[in-house]
Amino acid sequence: MPYVSNEALAARQLNQKPQTPQLKKIRNESIQTSQLDNRLSTSMENLAESRPPRRRTKSLYGVSPNCKFGPKASVMKNQANVLTIQDPGSQRLTWYKSPLTVLIIKKILDEQVIQPFFDLSLWLLKVKQMVVFVEAKVLEEDLVVGHRQFKDIKGKLCSFKEGVDDLTDKIDLIICLGGDGTLLYASTLFQQSVPPIMAFHLGSLGFLSPFEFDDFKSKVTTVLQGNVPLSLRTRLKCVIAKKGPDCDQLDDAPFKHVESKQNILVLNEVVVDRGCMPYLGNLDLYIEHKYITSVQGDGLIISTPTGSTAYAAAAGASMVHPNVPAIVIAPICPHSLSFRPIVVPAGVEIKLMVSPNARSDAWVSFDGRNRLQLSKGDVLKISTSIFPIPSICNEDQISDWFDSLGRCLHWNVRKPQKAFSHAPSSESLLSDSDNGR
Repeated sequence: MPYVSNEALAARQLNQKPQTPQLKKIRNESIQTSQLDNRLSTSMENLAESRPPRRRTKSLYGVSPNCKFGPKASVMKNQANVLTIQDPGSQRLTWYKSPLTVLIIKKILDEQVIQPFFDLSLWLLKVKQMVVFVEAKVLEEDLVVGHRQFKDIKGKLCSFKEGVDDLTDKIDLIICLGGDGTLLYASTLFQQSVPPIMAFHLGSLGFLSPFEFDDFKSKVTTVLQGNVPLSLRTRLKCVIAKKGPDCDQLDDAPFKHVESKQNILVLNEVVVDRGCMPYLGNLDLYIEHKYITSVQGDGLIISTPTGSTAYAAAAGASMVHPNVPAIVIAPICPHSLSFRPIVVPAGVEIKLMVSPNARSDAWVSFDGRNRLQLSKGDVLKISTSIFPIPSICNEDQISDWFDSLGRCLHWNVRKPQKAFSHAPSSESLLSDSDNGR
């Protein structure tokens, strides 16, 4: 017997019954309902196909960085990489157009940097035929103006003034001559996309400056050719919001009443402290809109992995490799023995507010600059920026970092323990232990 579906059997039985007016009406209503259900089902299927798949709008790994640096540089694509996020250890610099402009940032009023500055500038101008930018105040420096080679570069260098001239899309490469502060200063000049930075160690510490100047010609030539290792140092985006004039108290959404005022990017850390006030600082800490704790002490450090080896390390925080997507939170002299530094994912948003119970205002600084006052009710919002610092490596991301730890901070440096001249036997060691020796 052939298979007959239930729907077909019901239809057959319905057709065999006498077609009374009432039965016809019921049958017509059933057919109309079935047709309507089919149309609704088809519409829902079409809507599901046209609607894009749901995606998370935020990840705790942090935002994907903008991998185009200046007008001509970007991260080289790794075709063998099957991961959605490229392995930071495989990031390399590539030029899709030959670099023509270079910005030289030198340490101001430092006699040690003067001769390297002239050697580099003349070589880039005459040999590499590049356009060289410097700060206007460099050309007014007595050590530069009085140098015997000043006449050779005068009129050939392009100058700019900080806060006046816009360098966006004008600079292909940045070369720093000095210490870590020189690179931090270069970061402040570009509050969005930053050209690749090559830092020469001519300062005091040089943790962020992996290159020695002795053989600068071959090293700069290698960088201009591309395909060199690159470390993307994340920056923090800091937004200061002032308390609204009509708000007298906090509610369940304590950040609705504030108005955005200022946006600053930092490479090392943002520090909120009590300033010169004699009272204990009091800050409310929020992470992802959730109240976490009140910070009572001298202040709080919010640091990038790059800044974890700076002020945060002095405050007892762990040192974090720049390729780790994280934010370091370290208290400054907290009035609590259990308040230890912590590390949170790079994708979270941190908010700091001067507590309503605070006895005084607080002060905030960004990479040691732009010190501003925070009053009660003011909010500081901190998150990972999409514009990192593309720092060119001398060897690679791992070797450069550990070399800096040893060279600058003398990490785990101690006299090695001497070996026994005659190795004792296990029996003698046990005997000494039993005898209390």
